[in-house]
Amino acid sequence: MNQPSSPPPPQHSFGFPKPMPQNTMFFILLGGFILFMLFLSLQHTSINTRKLSWGEFRQELEADNIINVNVVGTSLSGKIKSSDLKDPTKTGIANFSAEIPLTALADQEIEKQIYTKLGKNYSASPVPDFLGTFMIISMIVSVGIVIVFIFMFRRTRDQILSGAGNGLLGFGRSPARRYNNNVNRPTTFEDVAGLDSIKNELLEIVDYLKDPQKYQRMGARVPKGTLLVGPPGTGKTLLGRAVAGEAGVPFFSINGSEFIQMFAGVGASRVRDLFHTAKEAAPAILFIDEIDAVGRHRGTGIGSGHDEREQTLNQILSEMDGFTPSESVMVMAATNRPDVLDPALLRPGRFDRHITVDRPTVKGREAIFKVHIRNIPLASDVDVNVLARRTVGFTGADIRNLVNEATLWATRNGKNEVEKADFDYAQDKVVMGLRREEVITPEERKKVAYHEAGHTVVGWFQPLSSPVHKVSIVPRGRSLGATYTLPEGDQIGLSAKQAHAQLTFAMGGRAAERLVFDELPAGVENDLKQATKLARRMVSSWGMSEKLGPVAFSVDETHPFLGREMNTNREFSEETARLIDEEICRFLLDADTLATQLLQEHRTLLDQLATALELEEEIDEPRLLQILGIPPFKTTNKKE
Repeated sequence: MNQPSSPPPPQHSFGFPKPMPQNTMFFILLGGFILFMLFLSLQHTSINTRKLSWGEFRQELEADNIINVNVVGTSLSGKIKSSDLKDPTKTGIANFSAEIPLTALADQEIEKQIYTKLGKNYSASPVPDFLGTFMIISMIVSVGIVIVFIFMFRRTRDQILSGAGNGLLGFGRSPARRYNNNVNRPTTFEDVAGLDSIKNELLEIVDYLKDPQKYQRMGARVPKGTLLVGPPGTGKTLLGRAVAGEAGVPFFSINGSEFIQMFAGVGASRVRDLFHTAKEAAPAILFIDEIDAVGRHRGTGIGSGHDEREQTLNQILSEMDGFTPSESVMVMAATNRPDVLDPALLRPGRFDRHITVDRPTVKGREAIFKVHIRNIPLASDVDVNVLARRTVGFTGADIRNLVNEATLWATRNGKNEVEKADFDYAQDKVVMGLRREEVITPEERKKVAYHEAGHTVVGWFQPLSSPVHKVSIVPRGRSLGATYTLPEGDQIGLSAKQAHAQLTFAMGGRAAERLVFDELPAGVENDLKQATKLARRMVSSWGMSEKLGPVAFSVDETHPFLGREMNTNREFSEETARLIDEEICRFLLDADTLATQLLQEHRTLLDQLATALELEEEIDEPRLLQILGIPPFKTTNKKE
């Protein structure tokens, strides 16, 4: 029978056994010494001691019942015959104690009488010097504490001088986590999907870490630092671990915020410790996630240059300059805010290579779906390509969360396979939030149905709008309904006609409620915000206004506390600002007018769709085809 293996010993963040704290043994010895002294003091007190008054002691002395006496100051103690037992035939010996009154201290006859009665069984001892004993014990304890602190100080000093940087109580030790491929399952490029061009770029680093002499022989120098830039969740950290897994080298991971502490100099000490450990484990990869937490611009003009964050950044710059060409340590960092990083950190010689990790395309999302569903039983109605087309703008982390939510929902309903309906539920939950269990009045329900039907009809009969995929009046998150569009492909750019079509689609809900109920609704705030934001970018940033021409009127949105200039002036006059506002209003009014015209032309279909929404709550694309039919522009294209 196989014996269960014992659990592994606890590990430090770098994989080494934890040493016993330096002051543990000292406190153990100190506690034992105190207990020993208390034990000795308690030996002077006996449970069987009999208390005698001075008169009782004189009587017992006359009756020859006192066996011996020891006098210490004004206290008497000794042994006495148990003459007061109930059974006279039994005899015993007990301890006794008594106090000499002040009136009897000067009576020499009493001392002679005791000496005559007891002879050599009488003794006298001087009063013990408790204060002196206490002082000696205190000195011994103090000397011991001083010795322990001297030992700790010398050990800390030696570690700092040797470059380990532990610091007092370990504050200077880097909290980086080490992933060893011999213990953990290595992450390779097979686990990274949808980033083929980036993986090809990183293969050079992998090849260098596997055989550094190959490049050094030709005089080539591998980039010291590689900066991965991209939105959150696109796989920057996963790429770093994949490089370490492919190269088979240790991988040290730390977050930028872990360098900063409330104690001055701790961040710089942790940087020294991190780079020192990585050099000892070379070839290795040192990965700093969210480097913008410590690598922001220095000198905002508000604080001094001696704050903890700037000192930590200075130490990082110094350590990266300290690498020699023969040291096989690759520094990788990730951030989604490259605009706030200090220029000294981005210059060649530190982070030489900048790689953009953007959101995946349709093919990339399809590959990511295949990675996350490879161990999940799928039903036959699940089409991975459709899932990829429906998740425009999703990152790798979003897709992983979507697959997990679908699997949890299928498991909760007792299914053996994950079906298409489970992915639909998961996408609604991820995009719009949880379904709200609330009761709305029939009037409000009717208004929501017409609002979403207005978006759907306007989007359905516009050639340049994204096709409507699904419409729902189920309250989710902070909205009472939603209309989902499904682009036919990834849109890298946006033309002026497509932008105007998006404005018209956004105005469809407001136009429908005004057309049907003859009132302006208050629940269109989000639609108006999105439309106004898009119109402002069309006019001031993209040059889509014929009246203003191809000029960009954008305002510098740089935050002043990121190390840039405190005062940024607007690059256009007040008259131009008034014209920009007029053009934005014109774009929105034109979109509202066009949306109203489309709804008036298809008023019958609008009423039919709103009625169906009130009954069914959610309508997908096949059901929309039954109600609205095929748009005329698609029929024309099909005939051509």
